[in-house]
Amino acid sequence: MSRGKEVKELREKMGMNRRVFSDYYGIPYRTVQDWEAEKRELPDYLLRLLKYRAEIERRIKSEDN
Repeated sequence: MSRGKEVKELREKMGMNRRVFSDYYGIPYRTVQDWEAEKRELPDYLLRLLKYRAEIERRIKSEDN
């Protein structure tokens, strides 16, 4: 799965639209939009950090469980 699709999947698991997701993480809306459209590639470490924060704050269940 591409990273852009993983970002979209994470956002949807968290029950957020793009605006709320971008505000939650402090990422520009356009950047999130471009990631999901695969116009920009986000670094792998950043995707891991986004998932980690969501798991720690219990926005989603850990994928290991």
